[in-house]
Amino acid sequence: MSPRTPVLQALRPRPSSVLALTAAIAAATALPLLAPQLTRTFVDDAIGGATTGSLAMIALAYLGIAVAGQAVRMLTAWLASRLAWDGTNRLRERLAGHALGLDLAFHGEHTPGEMIERVDGDVVAIADFVVAFLMDVVAGFLLLCGVLVVVFAVDVRLGAALLVYCVLVGYGMALAQRLAVPSAAEARAANATMIGTLEERLAGAEDLRANGAGEHAVRRFLSVSAEWFWTGRRASMIGSGLIAGTSVAFAAGTALMLGLAASGAFSVGTGVLLFQYTLMVRTPFERLIDQLRQYQSALAGFARVGELLSTPRTVPVPAAPVPLPGLGALSLRFDGVGFAYGGARVLSGVDLTLAPGETLGLVGRTGAGKTTLARLAVRLYDPGEGRVLVGGVDLRDVSPGSLRARVSVVTQDVQLFAASVRDNLTLFRPALGDDLRLCEVLEEVGLGDWLARLPKGLDTTLGNASPDAGGSSVSAGEAQLLAFARAFLTDPGLVVLDEASSRLDPASERRIEHGMDRLLGGRTAIVIAHRPSSLAKVDRIAVVGDGRILEYGRREELAADPDSRFARMLAFAGSAADVGGVR
Repeated sequence: MSPRTPVLQALRPRPSSVLALTAAIAAATALPLLAPQLTRTFVDDAIGGATTGSLAMIALAYLGIAVAGQAVRMLTAWLASRLAWDGTNRLRERLAGHALGLDLAFHGEHTPGEMIERVDGDVVAIADFVVAFLMDVVAGFLLLCGVLVVVFAVDVRLGAALLVYCVLVGYGMALAQRLAVPSAAEARAANATMIGTLEERLAGAEDLRANGAGEHAVRRFLSVSAEWFWTGRRASMIGSGLIAGTSVAFAAGTALMLGLAASGAFSVGTGVLLFQYTLMVRTPFERLIDQLRQYQSALAGFARVGELLSTPRTVPVPAAPVPLPGLGALSLRFDGVGFAYGGARVLSGVDLTLAPGETLGLVGRTGAGKTTLARLAVRLYDPGEGRVLVGGVDLRDVSPGSLRARVSVVTQDVQLFAASVRDNLTLFRPALGDDLRLCEVLEEVGLGDWLARLPKGLDTTLGNASPDAGGSSVSAGEAQLLAFARAFLTDPGLVVLDEASSRLDPASERRIEHGMDRLLGGRTAIVIAHRPSSLAKVDRIAVVGDGRILEYGRREELAADPDSRFARMLAFAGSAADVGGVR
């Protein structure tokens, strides 16, 4: 299947919209063709001595056609815009859904700015092109055909001359397009790079300032901005040159047509008619030239959007999805699991089993494979070897909706949105609970007093809004507890805590212990942590190293064995009594 096929499928309009637009375009084409006929009649009748009343009627008819023509063109523009935006909105939704379904490796290779440009910028370019295509290309082509038919009816020689002229101009435009399209593609690619670079620098502004890398960031931004400027300037110069060349060509063609009409074989009114029709021929070509840059941008957008939609999901939706058990804690089993990022193997032969309600602590050096195991447990990736079973079901066979409802993840990077407390808790899903349920959950995780202090309660906006505007800032500990509350709302059977307290100081970590205990109570859990204190209450420990399970057992047994790797980790971090209550 061609990469453009899914794009065209998303843009396919409803039949009723097509019929209405077709009728409007036909009317917008026919009405302008009538006006020169009235002009010819008016001029010839005026020279022939017609009465003022007769001439006034012709003038009123001309005025009526002109007003009707503008009204129909406005209607056509509205219908074309609605058709284009209906289609591109469907395309934007499909793009966003597909992009969110792609794995983390894909998103690691593409900056957020680049993805925004794909999902929004390229789609806007396609929408603009669709409107311009319907208004300027389709309607213009029909108008051109109508003019040629009328001129042929007046005089075959003039019609043939005009046809040859149009063919030559069209051929010249086709040649010019070969210059315009590549330059516009380069400009849009440079624009995407510039947006991605700007987004990265703004996101890392604090680290850049703190480490004195601001000057390098500015130089890099100036470099990509310069590339964007020069590619855009080149594309603009080519487009302006095409417009100027077209103007000169049509001026010469108009002069030639007037010269032929002035040969004396036609009436003055017919000469005026031919002059007006010649100007009408110029309009479609000029509009088409003017749209070349949009055409190029849309062509490049079609290609990039099609490429994104054709990117396969490495975590496919099962053909016959199976739901996870709806209530209670879920068992977890890694059965001979192996995994590699690209060609780099990070896990080999992993075998782990957790009974429902058991908690597992994963420890090991950075890069040992702990986070990869967590991502496999929530099916952000599929294992290259072996199986991951949750509730006794292979995750490859589990329906995505059931998986997201029964498995929750809390990471060290808590994303809070510039929205109300309610929306940040439910992630904009009102079905998760009413206000009473939300307040109960916040109380459960230890945020009851915090909620009571907010100026508007659940309607308080989190983020940069001032208190006077009903906003509130959030500390790191409060943000982590909000993340626990999000997980609590879904009542999961399996919880994954990936370094959930790694960015908190010991005092803040002690504050969220109650919330963590409430979240993990009666649920199966994987807890990834560097600090042994975060693993004081887990049932089992797995020491991960070089992509393998180096040690696995009950926590108290490993802590009590001085020869175990975990006991040495405890000793390195401090005495076992200080961190875990084990001597």
